[in-house]
Amino acid sequence: MTRGIAGALLLARGRAAGIGAFEPTMEDARASFLAALFCLPIFLLLRAGFPAPGGAGVDPMRGLVADLIAYVCSWAGFALASLPLTEALGRRAMWPRLIAAWNWVNFVQYLVLGALALPAMLGVPGSVSDALGLVGLGYAVWMQWFAARAALQVSGLRAAAFVAVDLGLSVFLSGLTARIALG
Repeated sequence: MTRGIAGALLLARGRAAGIGAFEPTMEDARASFLAALFCLPIFLLLRAGFPAPGGAGVDPMRGLVADLIAYVCSWAGFALASLPLTEALGRRAMWPRLIAAWNWVNFVQYLVLGALALPAMLGVPGSVSDALGLVGLGYAVWMQWFAARAALQVSGLRAAAFVAVDLGLSVFLSGLTARIALG
């Protein structure tokens, strides 16, 4: 755990040496899903601060359950969706390293996004909060891209494919969650 966080913090600072904290083993990949547990309180805080769209028509309990299911599906879904992509790139042996790095980088992303969302939750004017949110989102996407590039030792364009898979999955799950929450 400590090794994963330390590696992710190095990657978050643009230091490719952080990838050395992640072994290309299934044990490292499995253990890295602990990051999802650490991110859950931040996820719930963000959800409380920014309720799901739909307004009065949303059943709060149904929305929460849908969000929690989507949360789990997002973490597991990326791992599953990225496997054939790593195989297509001839990097199957590096897939466990990608998953370990991706999961721990997600932990850093949640910390950053949570910190940058606090001003909006505290009522800071929209333009400042919007700018912080945009900066956080851009940084999160960059971190994913950098982690994929370092973990798989691929070009920037190929690393972008992994980011696209994750973003596509997130958009799909967000839409599905909104539909479920509305009943």
